[in-house]
Amino acid sequence: MTPPAPPPPRRRTRRLLAGGLAVLLLAGAGGVGYGTWVLRASRPVLTGTRHLAGLSAPVDIARDRDGVPTLTARSRTDLARALGFLHGQERFFEMDLLRRVGAGELAALVGAAALPVDRAHRLHRFRAHAERVLARQDPADRALLSAYTAGVNAGLGALGHAPFEYTLLRATPAPWTDADSLLVVYAMYFDLQSADGSAQRLRAALRRAWGPAMAAFLDPSLTPLDAPADGSAADGPPMPDRLAPQAPSPAPPSAPSPIQASTRPAAAPPAPERGSNNIAVSGRLTATGAAIVADDMHLGLGVPNIWYRARQIVRDAPDAPPTLDLMGVTLPGQPFQIVGSNTHVAWAFTDGYIETGDLIALDTMPGDPTRYRTPDGVRAIETVRETICVIRAPCRPDDIAQTVWGPVVGHDAAGAPLVWRWSAADDNAIRYDGVRALERATDVRAALDAAHRTGLPQENMLVGDSAGHIAWTIIGQVPRRVNLNDQLPHSWADGSHGWNGYLDAAEIPEIVDPPGGRLWSANGRVVGGAALALLGDGGYADGLRAGRLRDDLYARDRFAEPDLLAIETDDHATVLRPWQALLMRAIDARPGRADLAALRGPVAAWGEHARPGSVGYRVVSTFRTRALRIVFDAYARAAAAPPGQASGPPPRTPARAGWAVERLLTDQPPALVPPPYRDWAAVTDAILHALSRDIAAAGGLARFDWGAVNRVGIHHPLARAVPGLGWLTDPPDVAEAGDTLVPRVAVPGFGASERLVVSPGHEASALFDMPMGQAGNPLAPYYGAGQADWVAGTPRPLRPGTAHWTLTLAP
Repeated sequence: MTPPAPPPPRRRTRRLLAGGLAVLLLAGAGGVGYGTWVLRASRPVLTGTRHLAGLSAPVDIARDRDGVPTLTARSRTDLARALGFLHGQERFFEMDLLRRVGAGELAALVGAAALPVDRAHRLHRFRAHAERVLARQDPADRALLSAYTAGVNAGLGALGHAPFEYTLLRATPAPWTDADSLLVVYAMYFDLQSADGSAQRLRAALRRAWGPAMAAFLDPSLTPLDAPADGSAADGPPMPDRLAPQAPSPAPPSAPSPIQASTRPAAAPPAPERGSNNIAVSGRLTATGAAIVADDMHLGLGVPNIWYRARQIVRDAPDAPPTLDLMGVTLPGQPFQIVGSNTHVAWAFTDGYIETGDLIALDTMPGDPTRYRTPDGVRAIETVRETICVIRAPCRPDDIAQTVWGPVVGHDAAGAPLVWRWSAADDNAIRYDGVRALERATDVRAALDAAHRTGLPQENMLVGDSAGHIAWTIIGQVPRRVNLNDQLPHSWADGSHGWNGYLDAAEIPEIVDPPGGRLWSANGRVVGGAALALLGDGGYADGLRAGRLRDDLYARDRFAEPDLLAIETDDHATVLRPWQALLMRAIDARPGRADLAALRGPVAAWGEHARPGSVGYRVVSTFRTRALRIVFDAYARAAAAPPGQASGPPPRTPARAGWAVERLLTDQPPALVPPPYRDWAAVTDAILHALSRDIAAAGGLARFDWGAVNRVGIHHPLARAVPGLGWLTDPPDVAEAGDTLVPRVAVPGFGASERLVVSPGHEASALFDMPMGQAGNPLAPYYGAGQADWVAGTPRPLRPGTAHWTLTLAP
């Protein structure tokens, strides 16, 4: 794939003028020249010497041409202070948004459009939690956080003007605090986990409408598509032989035609998986004898990118060997390395999707719904008043119904309150001592022990060391759930159901040095049996990506770093073969349809790859998407709301429902035809009609290629609200390879937030890329560096290049 060329000088000038105009429109001052001055004045300091109070010794910062810094300090605390300075200079607005997401305080900066997010997040009162959890941190971690905070505020203060976004919003940045760093972690909890138990509510609704067997089939816990790294196999749930008696009555003879049925509001498509891929191979499969670890974390993509690359070195003396040498990505708002290598150990994350929350069916007192039973007696639901503010508008009170287990997040079919018990609300949800230990781990065992001391959103951690060992575990604290399944809310009133603390480190499942020398995770279950029962099911992915990673890993016996990058960027959609066969069968069964006959050629020669020029791939992918929406919608609509209540928005299609829908369309059991359709032919007609309508809306089959819809789609968070800003800030919206069903996850605005391949001790050959590079300011000389290579999947070195700008931070 040819990377897009940089914009020509005149286009770049137009972008700058458009951006300056955007600043002018909201700043109400001075003209385009003023906007340009704001942008220039808010650029980071790249060279010279700057004094930074609190340092024990100078810190040298050498940036390469891409703006990637190498920080060299005499102590870990000085390193944290200097990293804070860089984050404050380059990424303060991003950090501000993250802390406000965590606290539910976005509207106070960006306006009323953020109120729905604020109200949903304020339920959890993480601002108050952050202050309490901060006080419980280890003194060494408190020192690092305090040094980092001082560095952030010094970096912000050293800018000639606040970041340009504040001019657009007519706002003033508030200083960073230690608690704000914890709010950034809470923002990641919101991004990576359920905050309201919607999946459990859907499962309960399906069970109520269709009975337990059909509910288990439509949203299965285990399927043959699973590809766990422990090798455990599982059959999917059996297909029921009939719809449950309590299901809605079949459609009458006058049921809507397929065309009419297809125009009903459809169930929403599966949510983009909050997740990622990671893979590791042991040293016995490499030329060096060291393990190789690869990672690509899939997140919503924006400008700037969420990660900030850095190499961080601690030396006791200028000519001494490093006592710490970290290379990877940091998260602005945090003083630690998130993933990467320390030359002894490399580690990588994907979202674990274990069960980290449970819905509680509150057992309220008859005649008094404000009081509820607990194992310790009857308690009253508390009302906690929060205040939600909107910029340049009056603040408003927001009352939260609070219980001993958590906030009330909704009501069940009978109107009883539902409470969300979430590990993110506990004092051990954030523990930095394990993160600090992970940075200094010298082997796999030390890294696993560090993971079990850590408090972070629960992730799959793959780790490999320079001696060739590899391992998997869950990083973060794992609830000890008693007599709970993942399908229904439970009453916790009598103490027979609930949580009993957290698993001890020795109880958390691990896989160490598997016989095959290969490990992988892609948000599906990694283990089965008793280990899976301990971890629970928080909404695992469907196993499609994990299966492809497994197959790619076992397709060869020796590995180097480029081989793992090729697996990360694999766009071969073998998982869609059954859907292509279903579509071909449907086309051939309708020989009189000219519109379908035109599809036969592209579908037959679809190529199986999610690449921009493929018409056949888009047709097959769209057929699957429409099938999931229409079939699951037909069942889910009956379960969407209790009798007599408004139906509300359509439910999200669970990721693993794809296996069930494929089986239904393949076997077409007459007893399971979803209402209001008369038979499975009518269901298929509805899907094909929706597909034909999509093709017509795109301008015909010739324009219906994958690249027309699968584009980069990366935008600054203010670009759509501020005229002209996107011309300055956003990368070219070019077509890209990939999909959510293949290892190369890439759909508009969502995908690999970084790609990393590293063998600890051999960082010189490590590979890396990420979208939009380091800079947050569009006039930084390295703004957008690496974007074209990220789109193309072209590797760059992980180790920073030769110093191009040198800055010294002096005490």
